[in-house]
Amino acid sequence: MQEPAAKVISPSIAWTDAIGTVHAPITAPARIVSLVPSITELICELGLGHSLVGRTGFCIHPRQTVQAIPKIGGTKDVNIEKIRKLAPTHLIVNIDENEKPTVEALAQFIPHVIVTHPLVPSDNLALYQLLGGIFAAQEKALELCARFETAYAALAPSSGSQQQVVYCIWQDPWMTVSRDTYIAAMLALIGWQTWSPPNSILRYPGFQWSSAMQHPIDRVLLSTEPYRFTEAHVDALEKQLGLPVQLVDGEMLSWYGSRAIAGLQYLQQLAK
Repeated sequence: MQEPAAKVISPSIAWTDAIGTVHAPITAPARIVSLVPSITELICELGLGHSLVGRTGFCIHPRQTVQAIPKIGGTKDVNIEKIRKLAPTHLIVNIDENEKPTVEALAQFIPHVIVTHPLVPSDNLALYQLLGGIFAAQEKALELCARFETAYAALAPSSGSQQQVVYCIWQDPWMTVSRDTYIAAMLALIGWQTWSPPNSILRYPGFQWSSAMQHPIDRVLLSTEPYRFTEAHVDALEKQLGLPVQLVDGEMLSWYGSRAIAGLQYLQQLAK
């Protein structure tokens, strides 16, 4: 595997988020708005679903819990006035998924803004501890850390040689992921290296198949999110490229938080 097994962070340290903001543990009931689908799920897994007062329309897990939580828009087009009326004490955002101007506008009236940015799978351990520490759910956070480390330790690299893959997240235009993304780091755990346009500085660049096919690509992966690729897309692209094309579960490979534990188990199946 590409990254070393990570260690559980001591619950006695300061709770510092992805941009260096230090957060104190709550001393009164929290009112949380989450603009990150995978973290909405994590908050519920930590036993804090009752504290969620707002979520995006893409926050769909766990379904029974989130159905009762008001929607406040998408991850990038939120309804600021609706959020204001919910009177949240905490806002949880992600550097990749949410727009900085929107977060800055919300920070004008939300006291605590928690910024997340997991880049590799082992970053989930710090994420569990960060949210568990802030919201007085340390015991649940430690349980998640233990489950993650067990799944991580059980994950073996693919029995085959290293493979070069194109991981597609969109079409019209076609878009992929660079090697500094969480998705690429997940796939690297089983020896699958993601191809992206060599001169691009974007983390999610567009590309042309004519350019990609000039490189030694072993397989193409079509993700079920954010674009809803289906087996019909797989069949059409296989005929076009003459390469193995595989539909993969985008949530399992791109959602950090509690879903990352199942994601590691999913990787085991892909590697077979």
